[in-house]
Amino acid sequence: MANHKNTKKAIRTNAKKRLLNRYQAVTSRNLVKKLRSTTDHSAASDLLKTVISKLDRLAKKNIIHKNKAANNKSKLTRFVNKLAPATAA
Repeated sequence: MANHKNTKKAIRTNAKKRLLNRYQAVTSRNLVKKLRSTTDHSAASDLLKTVISKLDRLAKKNIIHKNKAANNKSKLTRFVNKLAPATAA
């Protein structure tokens, strides 16, 4: 067990940060799942902006790796583009 005041405080601080990080990571996962289940292109493109913003913020705070954020954004953008309605030729 921790004997120093600073170590005890670090344990408390780490617990708070871990809880916040878990909340943010789960929230972003839920947003991604919600976007994946969307079938309407206009709704998906609106939701894509929110998801990209959330992923960028998580990457900036080092909650997720920047390459993971980039991969997710790329895959989700391709998904939304495939939902685009077929244009008449």
